[in-house]
Amino acid sequence: MPIFIYSAKTVTGDIQTGNVDLPNREAVIGYLRRQRLIPVTVREKPKEVSLAFGRRVRMKEIVHFTRQFATMVNSGLPLVQCLDILAQQTENKFLASSIREVQADVESGATLADALRNHPRVFTDLYVNMVAAGEAGGILDTVLLRLSVFLEKNEALIRKVKGAMIYPAVILAVAVTAVTVLLVFVIPTFESMFASVDLALPAPTRLVIWLSEVLQGYWWLIIALIAAGVFIIRSYYRTTQGRLALDRLLLRIPIIGDLLRKTAVARFTRTLGTLLSSGVSILDGLEITARTAGNRVIHDAVMRSRSSIAGGETIAEPLKQSGVFPPMVTQMINVGEQTGTIDEMLDKIADFYDDEVDTAVEALLAAMEPLLIVFLGVVVGGMIVAMYLPIFDMINVVGQ
Repeated sequence: MPIFIYSAKTVTGDIQTGNVDLPNREAVIGYLRRQRLIPVTVREKPKEVSLAFGRRVRMKEIVHFTRQFATMVNSGLPLVQCLDILAQQTENKFLASSIREVQADVESGATLADALRNHPRVFTDLYVNMVAAGEAGGILDTVLLRLSVFLEKNEALIRKVKGAMIYPAVILAVAVTAVTVLLVFVIPTFESMFASVDLALPAPTRLVIWLSEVLQGYWWLIIALIAAGVFIIRSYYRTTQGRLALDRLLLRIPIIGDLLRKTAVARFTRTLGTLLSSGVSILDGLEITARTAGNRVIHDAVMRSRSSIAGGETIAEPLKQSGVFPPMVTQMINVGEQTGTIDEMLDKIADFYDDEVDTAVEALLAAMEPLLIVFLGVVVGGMIVAMYLPIFDMINVVGQ
């Protein structure tokens, strides 16, 4: 998401500046008004054109930082001293620099949450809001520990999904490489041999030779078409309508759609449950959860739930109407709302769907492995057989 730089007036008339990571300008204005600030200027921060390395902070480093921070705060050390120690211990220079800046802001009188909010590339909106709730409730160490557990589980969930994609990606890469080598280097040799013999070629052989000639003569056009296709799809996906259409299509793909749906449910329930148990309000929790959903269909369903509860209705009904969330999930959320234990219920759902994601990943790999092997065999084997068909004909002619 883009980063917006803003300046706004406080209730006392002072000017406050900062930056925030939100989807658009309207969202920034809404965020400022909820903070009781009057927007003065809101502009998108120019994107940095830089080749600098080491500016990426891994989730593992954030989890380690958060756990150490929680331990230090629980031990009674002042925030400034905690941040100073953490900055010295952090090996990632970009993260260490960000911690130093947070330390300086805290020393200047800013709250920890406000100081973290100035570094959206390191600390997410969810992270900042949980810290703010922890500060307000006097349970910062508890919230930080809970946050580190959440980040670890969320990262593990992402790794599961990415791991499921590695095998098919490797097989497809091998298939493309093998086919390209055959068409560029092997097929022309056979073509030259067949040209020296006055023999009618079978249709499969002519097709393979034609593909070889197209690849050799128009490889630049093929690359250009692929690049244009990727650009068009990415541009369409950046639009609200396009993202909604493509995300809905992904959820309908057999097996893969089931995995994505279960992943989204696990992520939604884990995020919202963690926010609510940390003291974040239900409305803010739903808004943050919607932004971190990773799927526009889920985002819209969650935002409808937010509007519903703001109007005095329930969360469960809009989620049920979306058709994305399984009946068990909406029923458990409904029970949680009625009994006042929605955060506990969300955590239980998240634990259940973490296991479901494991099962879905295993099912995906079990289904795709034989399909990809067959695909690779048919494509490569089919090309080889097509080139040997004329040789068999030549042997039959000589034998007669």
